[in-house]
Amino acid sequence: MNLNLSEITFVIVTYKSESIIQDCLNTLPSDSKKIIIENSNNINFGKDLKLKYDNIEVILSENIGMGAGNNIGLKACKTKYAYVLNPDTKLNENTIKNLINGLNQVSDFSIASPLNDDPNYPNYKKNNSYDKNKNILSVDRLDGFSMLINLEKFSDQNFFDENFFLYLENDDLCLRVKNKNENIYIIKNSLINHAGGISKKHNLEYLRNWHWMWSKFYFNKKHYGFFNAFFKIFLNLFSYSFKFIFYLITFNHHKKKIYQMRVSGLLNSILGNKSFFRLNN
Repeated sequence: MNLNLSEITFVIVTYKSESIIQDCLNTLPSDSKKIIIENSNNINFGKDLKLKYDNIEVILSENIGMGAGNNIGLKACKTKYAYVLNPDTKLNENTIKNLINGLNQVSDFSIASPLNDDPNYPNYKKNNSYDKNKNILSVDRLDGFSMLINLEKFSDQNFFDENFFLYLENDDLCLRVKNKNENIYIIKNSLINHAGGISKKHNLEYLRNWHWMWSKFYFNKKHYGFFNAFFKIFLNLFSYSFKFIFYLITFNHHKKKIYQMRVSGLLNSILGNKSFFRLNN
């Protein structure tokens, strides 16, 4: 391949990310194109970013989810490649250089990423054995916080499934790519830092639990059929229902609410309802 930095646009979806986005943007090449999709429709936030950073476009949006927000940015790209990043990521000094050098050693790819710099949390899944000494790993799936996408491989612009609001939209995209026998790579000497901190706010925890279970059933139903999906989550549904009742009668409101959210997410997904749950603020 003959990949270079001028052919890459960075795409970042934000939602009330004022406290973290600047750390991310400060690690990106200043002369690279950047598209921010602001999902809280914060006009002042967008204006502030435009004042502080060069080559940046801010698109205001309602709270439509990560996948749908990424799709807006991907469709707005004018370059051959789009690098989807979460706002809580930071590039290291040689991340882009090593990523480009590594990918220029392969014939083509659909999706690629640097390696997460925390070895305890690899940002890929590989079903088959591989040589750990190789710098270029052919993998099955990548985590969604870092995905360099070859837009020419998606001429139909069928990127992320917008039925997902949170979770597994990246797994769905990667599975569709692999089903077409196309390539997904990790470049091991290109490192990226992902904070990935779990908020301690209870309402965000409830949101995540609802959507994780909704997405789990929807993902499996989409790719393996309703009955296989139901078989995979049946024990979860039984266990979570039991725990909800237990924490209800023991007056543990927080734990009760968590399992209530899990049961609700599963049931709504089983019934074919959309991933509608949102926070009130």
